Amino acid sequence: MLELKKLEVLLLQGKISRREFVKRISALGLAAAVSPLILSKPVFAGLPKKGGRLRIGCAGGATTNTLDPGLIDDAFMIIAMPQIRNNLCEIDHRRKVVPELAESWETKPGATQWQFKLRKGVEFHNGKTLDAQDVIHSLNHHRGEKSKSAEKNLLEGIQEIKADDKYTITFTLKLGNADFPYILSGFRVPIFPVGTKPEEGIGTGGYILEKFEPGVRFFTKRNPNYWKAGRAHFDEVEMICINDEQARMSALKSGQVDVINRANLKTVNFLEKDPAINVFTEPHVSHYDFPMLMDVPPYDNNDVRLALKYAIDREQILKIILRGYGDIGNDHIIAPSYPYFDADLPQRRYDPDKAKYHLKKGGAEGHTFTLHTSESGFNGAVDAAVLYQQSAAKAGIKIDVKREPADGYWSNIWLKKPWCAAYWNTRPTEDWALTFQFAEDAAWNDSHFRHAKFNKLLKEARVELDQSKRREMYGELQRILKDEGSTIIVAFANHIGAASKKLRHDTIASNFELDGGRIAERWWFNS
Repeated sequence: MLELKKLEVLLLQGKISRREFVKRISALGLAAAVSPLILSKPVFAGLPKKGGRLRIGCAGGATTNTLDPGLIDDAFMIIAMPQIRNNLCEIDHRRKVVPELAESWETKPGATQWQFKLRKGVEFHNGKTLDAQDVIHSLNHHRGEKSKSAEKNLLEGIQEIKADDKYTITFTLKLGNADFPYILSGFRVPIFPVGTKPEEGIGTGGYILEKFEPGVRFFTKRNPNYWKAGRAHFDEVEMICINDEQARMSALKSGQVDVINRANLKTVNFLEKDPAINVFTEPHVSHYDFPMLMDVPPYDNNDVRLALKYAIDREQILKIILRGYGDIGNDHIIAPSYPYFDADLPQRRYDPDKAKYHLKKGGAEGHTFTLHTSESGFNGAVDAAVLYQQSAAKAGIKIDVKREPADGYWSNIWLKKPWCAAYWNTRPTEDWALTFQFAEDAAWNDSHFRHAKFNKLLKEARVELDQSKRREMYGELQRILKDEGSTIIVAFANHIGAASKKLRHDTIASNFELDGGRIAERWWFNS
């Protein structure tokens, strides 16, 4: 294994090519031991340096945060969790699924049975060696009858999980799913050791948890026995919850933190002028929306929902709130970057006359709609709601914008109030995105969307192997959401972050904020 480490260093330094690297490890019989991540990433301009404390000023934290991965609901814990735990699979910078704790996988025709081979010799923070029972224990945490995990709906497609031997697991699915490995890359399904509870914070990750203060601080130290070569370079990582935009930016400029997420788009130009700071963007990381509870009047009337959809000026919000960093929404959640995005679906535009027509048809003239919002809803949500209020007024629609506290927004407002602001992170596949937010039995179906044809078609598209047929199905699913859905999709937002120029990184992944949420593992200090 020492020879393997030397070869990986030479590759990362750019002193040997990938072809030469593969040739040498194959000759040594070490091909099975190398992480595919080493081969999938761009070669470093220079060897990453070890050391230092990475300080992250992070929005998206709350006092309700927990180490139970199934209950993660915002950015702070999504970025914290990969520090201490790994998944069977992960998403690389190309949005492709690659092995992590799994060494490899294969499936049979029909994609109803998947066999995963685990890496050998991977050690948990408590000294236990990873095996198949740990994986089964971790995934069953989400599958139990009384489970409150947000991932329960996605994992219900698993009929059986069986350990073939200590390092081999077979998943039998109720229905075929060609995207199954992507599901196992989700930030809510990391692996923790059998015999422990998720709240203990034990994993196989590059860092060991030292202190966790929900909504305040998450502090870790480097795992000296980390199994991944060329990862987890910092000695310590300190995440500080800073939900206020200006406070985050001030903390970065003053050197109190090294990197921040969700830079304030109104003032990001001041960061761009700072010679010590880099501003970076990650496209289509999330979508901003206003979900309406479909089973609560007057939102149970589709004409009322259409009136509200025509009453919003998305172009104005994209220009003023997002400063052009994104694309306007079309009342479905499949962004232009998805392979099955339907570019032929007509774009819904701001139309006060159509809004008036549908409002009258829905019998809601004179009604005052209450829109609950907060900066926790999405970056700029309060100002976006005010702009919406103004554009709707031109259609004779009255909207009362009610600003809610940032702390506790996701536990007290979202899923509880009839109409509110929300954002959703981009999922790797269309099926995952649509299932998680709109399947009728999804735990976080935040608009209570119920549509028999939609749910039938969603299941059929999941198992369809003919790509042209699958494209047609996903196009129809987008149309249903646009015309009959109960969520106003405002925009697909790029993530804008900022960091000290002392930090270095390779190509940034855009499946979530801060390099797919894995900044602590993938970045390093240059000095």
